[in-house]
Amino acid sequence: MNKKTTIGQEPVRDARKLGAPRMLILGLQHMFAMFGATVLVPILVQGYGLPLNIQTTLFFAGIGTLFFHVCAKMKVPAFLGSSFVFLGGFKAMGSMSEGIYAGMDPAVKLQYACGGIVVAGLLYVVVAAIIKLVGVHKVMRFLPPVVTGPIIILIGLNLAPSTVDNAKTCWWLAILAIAVIVIANIWGKGMIKIIPILLGVVIPYLAAIIGNAMGATVITDLETGAVGPMLNFAALSEAGIIGFQPFVTNIGGNIAKFDISAILVMAPIAIASMMEHIGDMSAISATVGENFIEEPGLHRTLIGDGIATSLSAMFGGPANTTYGENTGVLVLSKVYDPKVVRLAAIYAIVLSFSPKFAVLINTIPAAIIGGVSFILYGMISAIGVRNVVENRVDFTNSRNLIIAAVILVCGLGFSDGLTFVVGGASITLTSLAIAAIAGIALNAILPGNDYEFGKTEHSDNAGNLGNY
Repeated sequence: MNKKTTIGQEPVRDARKLGAPRMLILGLQHMFAMFGATVLVPILVQGYGLPLNIQTTLFFAGIGTLFFHVCAKMKVPAFLGSSFVFLGGFKAMGSMSEGIYAGMDPAVKLQYACGGIVVAGLLYVVVAAIIKLVGVHKVMRFLPPVVTGPIIILIGLNLAPSTVDNAKTCWWLAILAIAVIVIANIWGKGMIKIIPILLGVVIPYLAAIIGNAMGATVITDLETGAVGPMLNFAALSEAGIIGFQPFVTNIGGNIAKFDISAILVMAPIAIASMMEHIGDMSAISATVGENFIEEPGLHRTLIGDGIATSLSAMFGGPANTTYGENTGVLVLSKVYDPKVVRLAAIYAIVLSFSPKFAVLINTIPAAIIGGVSFILYGMISAIGVRNVVENRVDFTNSRNLIIAAVILVCGLGFSDGLTFVVGGASITLTSLAIAAIAGIALNAILPGNDYEFGKTEHSDNAGNLGNY
């Protein structure tokens, strides 16, 4: 075979020369890379009491990816999977009990949460328009690492309590999940290193099947200490192999609803998710050897990501984001053709038409989710720290110290948020929203902002959330 068409040697920019069978397999590899994290988001959100659907999540991951590729002139080999950055917002919405949210049905509360995400996605479009008009450097001056770093740290810290609660249901299963992810990520080779989250779910799940067959139990109620079987397949036999997503069969019950409190909970998280997007675009550009921030342009990729997010949330899905896992696959395979990523998107759409598959995913024990979350949530906070360190934020500078201090205290101190009434309407700001508003305001007001995007070392990775 010609050297230029051998995977793992020279980069392949047109996968058609590899032949259809290999292209299909490469697309499958991209699907496996994104799968674990993408389906984990609705599972985690269900743990917060909000019925986010797996079928809907997979469908809009696929549709969102295809839409993103259209916006990016079919040039950027990126996959859009479920965003972990918005988990803190979902958790806050799940616990909302003030004003109209008092006694509200969880399904309706999810609709309001999705309404907030719709607005968050539209903020991408606003920022994209500003970038197109004034340039990325002027926009990023208001979002330096001294602001985005502490915000990312808070996202992980605010989610930590739910992680421990899940792990408590069966500690040995949670520890196994942690061990598998660590081993795969640090010592794994090839594809193993690319899919640690997927392995961290699958291997402990197989152990749970064996344990369940031997009569092992897990704690089903932490308050009473009640125990039950590790796995429950009762609903699996009732689910159909093929079926439409809930937003198709019950469109009125899944369309997003809008309320100022929900918007103020979810929309500020777009700050962190946009930083993640910029970091991922930089990483993909470096991997492929093309400057995608210049062509097709950051404004185009932001629009694709933002509208994909809004479209997903409008019909009851989670926010989307560009996935670092799939960038890892690009490095592994050296096949840079976006067509193979679009194949993965089509696979995700096909899987979304199986209710039985969605029910099977929901049988994953909470302890496994807890173990995986130990790594994921901790990694979000740790990457926030890395963000600050790599960008060499000077904390001997009182200005930077004050901004970071106020963000962290607001994010941890306002644990119940802040509720106030305006014009008869009850408005609630979560701790993360308060922290984001305070950080951006202080950065704009206090003198001495010398951050320049693209000129400060590592500044193009200002918000990169890594692989997850």
